[in-house]
Amino acid sequence: MPSLLSRRAFLGAATAAGILASRASAKSLAPKRLGAELYTVRSLMPAKDDDVLHTLASTGYREVEGDYPTLMRIHGAAQALGLNPVACHIPTASVLGGEKAPELEKVLTDLKGIGTEYAVVPYIAPDQRTVEILSGFGEKMTRAGEMAKRIGLQLAYHNHAFEWKEVEGKMTFHRMFEHTDPKLVQLEIDVFWLSVAGVDPVHFLKDHAGRIPLVHLKDKAAAQKVQYNEMVPKDTFREVGNGSIDFKAVLETCEKIGVKHYFVEQDWTSGDPLVSLKQSFHYISGLKS
Repeated sequence: MPSLLSRRAFLGAATAAGILASRASAKSLAPKRLGAELYTVRSLMPAKDDDVLHTLASTGYREVEGDYPTLMRIHGAAQALGLNPVACHIPTASVLGGEKAPELEKVLTDLKGIGTEYAVVPYIAPDQRTVEILSGFGEKMTRAGEMAKRIGLQLAYHNHAFEWKEVEGKMTFHRMFEHTDPKLVQLEIDVFWLSVAGVDPVHFLKDHAGRIPLVHLKDKAAAQKVQYNEMVPKDTFREVGNGSIDFKAVLETCEKIGVKHYFVEQDWTSGDPLVSLKQSFHYISGLKS
């Protein structure tokens, strides 16, 4: 009997040691400097700029991304709280042109002046998604990318779902980017919109390694079917970890391909958007390989 008890004790201790060793060897997948996309809290700003920034900083966020007017307004307060305005969504018209297009060089110079590193073209309106406009998109982006590089910024493009629709025998994404220089025109990949378009985020990230310095993290309801526009129900947007996207695989892949900055975003929330950003932050912080 003593020998049996000793064996059981030994096996129990060995099992416990194995579990502890496994836990100890597990590597955190949380980015060291997780960022928040300020579009998530647009309903609170500018009336509550200070409250929003303090909450983001106290939650643990260390970087922010916003649109041009927002970052120019809040960058000082953000930096004072340790929130680096590392990326900015610039007016699309500044690249595509138009009668009321803001001057691109001024926008980029202003952003360089506040310490921003990335200028991101965030969206192409449905009425501009013609074959003619999108066929010339790459050339305009390349010129803008050259200007950004000269000023000291990196230009990037943020995807939605329409880019994976085939039009006149060619996928829109290929039409837009086939003649661009990956070093001048990089990508900010939104894994939610990839998934909406039926694209596996992990496969896409791997296929475009070296061109993706920025990633948007937000989750998607499992019931959402594949579509190629942004007209999804509001409850399709979920906090990270509260939907159908495999974020463990996404973050493991992001690390392998050299993604530099991550921004949590949720276009629509059922309640307080700051609560949603906190929930996503804590989920991501607890992910391990």
